Amino acid sequence: MISIKIWEKVSEHSLDEFNQLMNQLSKDFHALSPDDLTGILNSESSMLFVAVQENKIIGSLTLVFFQIPTGHRCRIEDVVVDENWRSKGIGASLISHALSLAKSKGYFRIELTSRPTRWEANRLYKRLGFELRETNVYMKDLN
Repeated sequence: MISIKIWEKVSEHSLDEFNQLMNQLSKDFHALSPDDLTGILNSESSMLFVAVQENKIIGSLTLVFFQIPTGHRCRIEDVVVDENWRSKGIGASLISHALSLAKSKGYFRIELTSRPTRWEANRLYKRLGFELRETNVYMKDLN
C-alpha cells in the first residue's frame, strides 16, 4: 500500500533514495547531504511530502509558503514520481495532499510550474484543475 506523508526525519537510507529520485527530476541536481535535507525538513517555509511503498520513497513534492507585499503565496515545487511508479495516481495523490494542507492553512490559491516537455505532468496538472497562466518565467544563473 502506498502512503503519502510529510517527511520529518532523515536516515541514511532515505537520503540515498531521495537523492536518486531527484536525479530523475533534474539532470542538474546535486545530491543533498544529511544536513541539507534536515534543513529543508525543519524549514518553516516548506513541507516535503513523500510517497512511500514498503518503506521506500517512490515520489516527492515540496510545498512552499511565503509572504510578499501582495499577499501570502503557496507553490508546489519539485514534483517527481519514480519512473517505475508513474501513471499509477501517485503524483495526483501527492498534489491532493498538498492542496488539502494549503487550504487548511488558509491559502486560497496555489501555483506550480512545469517544463512544456514534461507533457505527462502538464496533462496531470490540467486534469487536477490547474490552469495555464500567461506569463514569462525568467532565470539567471548567479555563478
